[in-house]
Amino acid sequence: MTAVITGMGLFTPVGRGVEATFDALCTGRSGLVQPPADHPIAGSLEVAGVLPAIDPRSVASGPDTKILDRIVLLALLTAAEAFADAGIEVGRDVAPERAAVIVGGVGGMATLEAQVLTRAARGRAGVNPYLLTGILPNMPSARIAIRHGIRGYSSSVGTACASGVQAVADAVRLIQAGEADVVLCGASEAPLFPTFADTFGNARALARGWADPTAASRPFDTRRNGFVLAEGAALLVLESADHAAARGATGYAEIAGYGVTTDAYHPTAPRPDGTGAAESIRRALAGGGVPAAEVGYVNAHGTGTKLGDIAEITALTEVFGPNGVPVSSTKALTGHLLGASGVLEAAATALALGRGLLPPTWNLDDPDPACAADHIRKDPRATETGYALTNSFGFGGQNVSLLLARSWR
Repeated sequence: MTAVITGMGLFTPVGRGVEATFDALCTGRSGLVQPPADHPIAGSLEVAGVLPAIDPRSVASGPDTKILDRIVLLALLTAAEAFADAGIEVGRDVAPERAAVIVGGVGGMATLEAQVLTRAARGRAGVNPYLLTGILPNMPSARIAIRHGIRGYSSSVGTACASGVQAVADAVRLIQAGEADVVLCGASEAPLFPTFADTFGNARALARGWADPTAASRPFDTRRNGFVLAEGAALLVLESADHAAARGATGYAEIAGYGVTTDAYHPTAPRPDGTGAAESIRRALAGGGVPAAEVGYVNAHGTGTKLGDIAEITALTEVFGPNGVPVSSTKALTGHLLGASGVLEAAATALALGRGLLPPTWNLDDPDPACAADHIRKDPRATETGYALTNSFGFGGQNVSLLLARSWR
């Protein structure tokens, strides 16, 4: 059973929606800024991918306006956009029992932090009785299911920065097994609060020392010195090709294959030899029955960390050979949306295939010799390739690769 992308919802630092987001990725419009002085993370982050404020009353009503974490607000807004883009209304275009939802992410940690501080100041009476419905990782999926009447499979995925793309892989499994006709999948992340920012900062994982915030995220560049933390949500509507064809839907791309592996190496560092990532890529290719030589683009995980960038290029070289495939990382503009990054990048990869235009890695002025590859730099590159790959890697050694096909039948 073939799974195709028929809808996208994107709420990102570079723009909201398909057109604004892809235009930014191709023209170099960065979403990275110095946090405003009144932002909670102004003293913790030099640069970040910051979204506009959301009035909870525009998304919810009653007590929910006081407890819904930002991840849930982002997920609800993005889910509505994805379903509208696909032209799907649950109950009209798909039976509620045949619809599913899988949304990854770390959960409502900003709400938890706020409640811990409130309890410290006011005692147990200050703790909201609905705290759990604000912080549990499954709340984005649950709230989307409630809002849209989804009565089939519902789940969350917590595999760090690979969460969103693993949610997509799980959605493909559901469709291939015949358990669902339509699956909303992806991730929502809102990590811009002091404790979360400070843990990355103290670990020296974040880009620092950049007077121009738009220059801070530099995947594969010799001057890279960490990633840029960002917030956002990216959700895809996956649909069986038969179901999409029956309702006359136009798809963006087919999920031709996926690979999921574990490094079994270190809680935070990738395997230096890239073998876990390489195996993930090979499994994605094998799932689609596509030789490596037919893949014409890789949207890399490429965060801008020293070890991570090298390990990924090592893996790509093992599979595709030296300079064997055009590569770019869109995190140079968006920053790192943690679990949501991979889904945003999968969307960008599908759009690149459909429009025949590969977004470059901006800020890649001086490629690191240790990251030698066919880097797409400075300008978008035209393509006629029918297949592209996107990678997403997470703490704990999580590796997920998706193979996308330009056309589907």
